[in-house]
Amino acid sequence: MRVPSPDQERAAREDDARRHLTDAGAAELPRAPWLHRSQPLSSIDLVRYAVWRGQSGTATADDVEAALTLLAAARAEVEQLETATVFLARAEGMSWSRIARASGLGSAQAALQRFDRLAARTESRRDP
Repeated sequence: MRVPSPDQERAAREDDARRHLTDAGAAELPRAPWLHRSQPLSSIDLVRYAVWRGQSGTATADDVEAALTLLAAARAEVEQLETATVFLARAEGMSWSRIARASGLGSAQAALQRFDRLAARTESRRDP
């Protein structure tokens, strides 16, 4: 029998967490118009759902554990969105100075360096 790698174990835990929160009611959330109806909810949406349940007093310890399990995936999703948004900004002709201002960064150089780091992390997640 083959022993799963740490990445496989993490993926299995994330899958269990997604399933738990989806079964706990997240499947009933309204779909964003840009999502296909069969597309699974994002980790961000599932974590938000767990927090909402907690604020309404209906979360269980398992809900919270599932949300904690998905936080790394949610961070990765935010980084992918940030990278895509900067790509879009550059495609629209925005300068690095303007991107820096809009992003709350101090300089064009800081914006470019942040983008380079994000793009490298996003790209490294795709490599097997």
